[in-house]
Amino acid sequence: MTDLIAKTAIDRRLAEIVGPTIEGLGYELVRLRLQGGKTATLQIMADRPDGGINVDDCAVISTAVSAVLDVEDPIEENYYLEVSSPGIDRPLTRLKDFDAWEGYEVKIETSEQIDGRRRFKGILRGTEENEVLIEIENNGEMVTIGLDFDWLSDAKLVLTDELIEEMLRQKKATGSIDETQFDEIETDTDSPDEET
Repeated sequence: MTDLIAKTAIDRRLAEIVGPTIEGLGYELVRLRLQGGKTATLQIMADRPDGGINVDDCAVISTAVSAVLDVEDPIEENYYLEVSSPGIDRPLTRLKDFDAWEGYEVKIETSEQIDGRRRFKGILRGTEENEVLIEIENNGEMVTIGLDFDWLSDAKLVLTDELIEEMLRQKKATGSIDETQFDEIETDTDSPDEET
């Protein structure tokens, strides 16, 4: 089974080098990409097994990964190291991600065409063995189809109000949001005066 954590050969090699360090710190590697450009950027997305990574966690990971990369020296040219959380509209890179985010809207791309298409957008319905289940519209009807995980080339959550509410609920539950630090939101229920 392939995964979407690291796509290219160099990405997979880098994941083999930094993955154990990240896991040893108690985090999970979500995605790794070495991006080209004037100066290359090594992008690492990590998370806690139960979610909720913050800026301090990213700094800890960055320091540890930098030390490992300095010793191994797998990247010949200069590069920037960028460690971040997966964000709200996170990429789904492991089979377990598709179960964890069941019920939310998702965009999935496949490496090969399936029934004449490569892009699917719908509601995630979890997994069944090695298949990702997604509910899509087909000729005006909602149907659930299964896509073999090995066929996927990209998958991510779609930013929706429901997803934002869930993320805020999770942060509140873990105590990572202190509501006393925010002003109350005022709403204007009066409609503006109309000129006659």
